[in-house]
Amino acid sequence: MALEKIGHLKVNIFKIKNRNGYAAVCFDHLTEGASENEAYERMIKALRRTNNKDLISNENNV
Repeated sequence: MALEKIGHLKVNIFKIKNRNGYAAVCFDHLTEGASENEAYERMIKALRRTNNKDLISNENNV
């Protein structure tokens, strides 16, 4: 199991036992990829989408 970081968030990357590939878990997000790097890159995109949604909803509430 590899432990990476995105900013201050810890990303756990591990091999999926009953499937081909790897998974990454961070901040209530789960992504999958054929390689550790692909799972990590998808995690970055998932966190960015969530962050953008939060920013948009906060602007609408102001």
